[in-house]
Amino acid sequence: MTHSHAAMTVPEGATELQLTGEAGADASCSCCAIPDASTSSATSAVASDASLVSADYAVAGMTCGNCVSHVSAELAGIEGVEAVEVALVAGGVSTVTVRSTAPLTDAAVAAAVEEAGYEVVAR
Repeated sequence: MTHSHAAMTVPEGATELQLTGEAGADASCSCCAIPDASTSSATSAVASDASLVSADYAVAGMTCGNCVSHVSAELAGIEGVEAVEVALVAGGVSTVTVRSTAPLTDAAVAAAVEEAGYEVVAR
């Protein structure tokens, strides 16, 4: 049996994710075991603002969109964070970009990521 997939255009700045049940997704990750209906969008939308500070972090352990939601929600809770973007590498090391009104300490970001159940492995 073959499946036909229509071509999709992903808007610039959006992150394309494979969700549970699709090829490459890991339904056994801890965040997918019990879906959290209270989790909202993974990325905060912010107009381009040159006054924001941007920092990238390498985060290990994320496998799906729900993982991204958990990490994004924890990081969004840090004072001054305006946006969180994730380039998901399922089962590998993902790049998390945090935009804030002032520089954040690496310790604050690491603590938020760890609270979500993952690990910052590099900045």
